[in-house]
Amino acid sequence: MKKDIFKILEQEARTTPEEISAQTGLDVEKVRQEIEKAEASRAIVKYKTVINWEKLGEEQVWALIEVKVQPERDVGFDAIAERIYRFAEARSVYLVSGTYDLAVLVAGRTMHDVSAFVSQKLAPLEPVQATVTHFLMKRYKEDGVILEGEGKAKRLPLTL
Repeated sequence: MKKDIFKILEQEARTTPEEISAQTGLDVEKVRQEIEKAEASRAIVKYKTVINWEKLGEEQVWALIEVKVQPERDVGFDAIAERIYRFAEARSVYLVSGTYDLAVLVAGRTMHDVSAFVSQKLAPLEPVQATVTHFLMKRYKEDGVILEGEGKAKRLPLTL
């Protein structure tokens, strides 16, 4: 039942302990305690709102950057990943399998801003061996939320 609390919060961060209690049948105080424990242990790291900035007239340029790095002795990929995730432009950093080692999601005001980040901050880092930048052309869905439309398939009905 504890997992139900976090599934509800993951879907809608503004859900109150009282609402969670009503949905799960758990005592309100128990719900509050579980949330507080999860926040203290960093199981809950952040409450997030997904915003479609284009609808607000704020354009952003997003890019997914594949990064090939030389892992460092005794720390592997962690040290270089930390150096990269400390840059304000880096929105997410993941260790991935495949040809490249890290996937870095970057946001900037313009393509030039993203390009400058890659060429002036990311590529010059000593362990970085190569980068490949993929500019995101359109966001359809983020964090499980469909950003445009109603998310329904647009198919014609079958007729017999």
